[in-house]
Amino acid sequence: MAEVTVEIVGLEESECGPFPCDETRSCGLETCYPSNNLINAISALRDELIAAYGDAVEVKTTLIDEEMPDYVREIIEERHPPIPIILINGRLTSIGRISLDLIKEEIDYALEDS
Repeated sequence: MAEVTVEIVGLEESECGPFPCDETRSCGLETCYPSNNLINAISALRDELIAAYGDAVEVKTTLIDEEMPDYVREIIEERHPPIPIILINGRLTSIGRISLDLIKEEIDYALEDS
């Protein structure tokens, strides 16, 4: 059973972050370059996190194109976070983009607390 759940909330056709995808890949992901596509980035992120953490981490995708869960609606109404929204064990982070290193920092923090 996963100790940490990384949930990415966004729109199916949205980009993986506010910065254009370029050859520097500051996000730390390579297999999704140069798509700049959220779904491709989540897949690349999942692969990297499974390689690094194994079964200790689960990556979930919540697309809000057609239906928005109540907990996501509450987060958006209260905090107005950028999309994609990155939740770690249900807690909103300030990341606002798919970034391997930043998400790994949040995972490490969550693992220390468990």
